[in-house]
Amino acid sequence: MENCRFCRILWVRGKIGNHKKGGTVFKFIKNMFKKEEEEVLDPTLRPPPQKAKVPDGYRVYVIGDIHGRLDLLNILHERIDTEVRQLDAETKKVVVYLGDYIDRGNDSAGVVDLLINNPIAGCESIFLKGNHEAEMDDFLAKPEPNHLWTRCGGAETALSYKVRVKAQISAEARTQEMRDRLLEAIPKSHREFYDNLRLNYEIGDYFMVHAGVRPQIPLKIQTPNDLLWIREPFLSYNGQFEKVIVHGHTMIAKPITLPNRIGIDTGAYHSGKLTCLILEKEDVRFMIT
Repeated sequence: MENCRFCRILWVRGKIGNHKKGGTVFKFIKNMFKKEEEEVLDPTLRPPPQKAKVPDGYRVYVIGDIHGRLDLLNILHERIDTEVRQLDAETKKVVVYLGDYIDRGNDSAGVVDLLINNPIAGCESIFLKGNHEAEMDDFLAKPEPNHLWTRCGGAETALSYKVRVKAQISAEARTQEMRDRLLEAIPKSHREFYDNLRLNYEIGDYFMVHAGVRPQIPLKIQTPNDLLWIREPFLSYNGQFEKVIVHGHTMIAKPITLPNRIGIDTGAYHSGKLTCLILEKEDVRFMIT
C-alpha cells in the first residue's frame, strides 16, 4: 500500500475518521495529505512541465482549419515535404490535422481526396474531427430544412461533390434531395475518412483537439461536444491544464501562444492564411501560407 498513492489516501481517510474531528492528530494528518489527495483525485490541479515538449526524436506538424482551401493545403504540404526530406531517417515525423476540412471554401472534396490519396511521404498522418464534419454527419442522418450545416458552408461542400438541387421545389424536398444526392456522390473512401476521424491526439506534453477543453475537467473524460464546439470558458481560462492544448475552431488573425494553449485557426477560407504549428523537443514555430 505504501507504493500506491491512492490507496494510501484512502488509508489516511480511515485514520482521520478514527480521531475526534478538530483534534490535533486529525488536523495534522489531514493537512499533510491534503495536497497529495487533491492531485490524485483531480489531475487538472497538476501543473504541466515548466516548458512543454514532445518526445526526443519526433517532429510534429499540426495544421489548423482548412475549410475547403485545397490551394493553401497544397502549399503547406509542399513546404512540409521539403523540410521532411532534409531530416534524418531516425526522426519520427507526425502530421496532425485539427479538423474542419470541409465547408466554406470551394474544394472540400478535393481536400479530403488529397489527404486520403496523397499524404506527405514519410509521415504518420493523424486526422481529428471538427464540428463541421460532425454537422455534416448530423445532416446526412437527420436532414431538416434550415439545418445548421447548410447555413455554415455545407452548400459549398455539396457543390464540391457536384451536387445541385432544383430551386423550384419546396424546402423540405430540396433538403431531402440534397441529402440523397450527397450520399450517392460522396465516395466510399471519403465516407470511411469521415467515419474514422479522431476526437483528440496526445503526444508528450501536448493535447491536440479541434475546439478546446472544459477547464477543471480531466482530459480523459472531456465530452465530444466540448472537444468539437467549446469556446468559453476555455478561451478565457488562465489556469493550467494537464497538458498544453493545441486547437483550432476559433478564428484569430495570427497564431496565439499562451502558457496553457496554442490556437492556430487563422481563418484560411477567407484570409488565405493556413497555419501549421511545428513542435520539436521544446521548440515551437509556425509555418503560414
